[in-house]
Amino acid sequence: MFEALADWLIYHLAGMQGTPLGDALHFFVMDVTKILFLLTLVIYLMGLLRALLKPEKVREFIRNRGNVSSRFMAVGLGAVTPFCSCSSVPLFIGFVEAGIPLGVTLSFLIASPMVNEVAVVVLASVIGWKMTVIYVATGLTVALLGGFVLERFKPERWVEDYVWKIHMGQVQQIEEDHSLKARHAYAVEQVRDIVGRIWKFVLIGVAVGSFMHGYVPKDLIVSVAGDGSVLSVIVAVLVGVPLYSDAVGIIPVAEVLLQKGVPLGTVLAFMMSVVALSAPEMLILRKVVKWPLLALFAGYLATAFVIVGVLFNGLRGIL
Repeated sequence: MFEALADWLIYHLAGMQGTPLGDALHFFVMDVTKILFLLTLVIYLMGLLRALLKPEKVREFIRNRGNVSSRFMAVGLGAVTPFCSCSSVPLFIGFVEAGIPLGVTLSFLIASPMVNEVAVVVLASVIGWKMTVIYVATGLTVALLGGFVLERFKPERWVEDYVWKIHMGQVQQIEEDHSLKARHAYAVEQVRDIVGRIWKFVLIGVAVGSFMHGYVPKDLIVSVAGDGSVLSVIVAVLVGVPLYSDAVGIIPVAEVLLQKGVPLGTVLAFMMSVVALSAPEMLILRKVVKWPLLALFAGYLATAFVIVGVLFNGLRGIL
């Protein structure tokens, strides 16, 4: 129905069919309406279920679990919670205060911005479930292994001193309202909060994708990033670092790159770099960790994303 709406507005009413501007506007109208509709619907439905899943309770779910089970739980909860990089500082402090191992905390911080159910639904709507499953499985694997790898360097010594001195204590338990009315109010508030935070990234992402779709020749993109070489994957990761978007906002750009012939691995590496390795997120995380841990964290992610890109590019004939 979103494509039909774009057809009617751009091709029928405006009569712009077959022109670069028409193709760009058609892509923009179709993707913006589709993504915002899916965002609102999925966030509301998940809000009804997530009324019981506050950040504090996420922390308590993981606390006092076994070493292996806590890691899988942290990655799994990171995938179903809407916490972006702006939430990394309070979550980091809360996890440390609760005595959760730093490796588990870092796994959560990798998984949370990279994978969430809203991004999964939107991504599946534009590139299909097969590629979406590949993206999710890869992101969760990177997050899970990240905790194991980073903790080998004893990262506790690189956490800012004030973080260890924070003792929030036992918060008084307040009885919560779990009625349907209360959950509806919470779900509506979640829609306002999350859509209100990321709608601009959606518009920017779709605008960039629309321009590329209508005006950037396929041959040009393929010549720059379409060979699937190690160098092209490294460049894709480096290009993603200064950008800032959540997983939903970067999807339209990834969609166009795939349409233009850029290999899946290169696109995955670019997406992951934007949502989990961006410079703004690193600066936010710097508030709670020292430069050596920040460099180690970023270095692991960059290396993992390049390996993922090269691996999937090598499997391009199978995927």
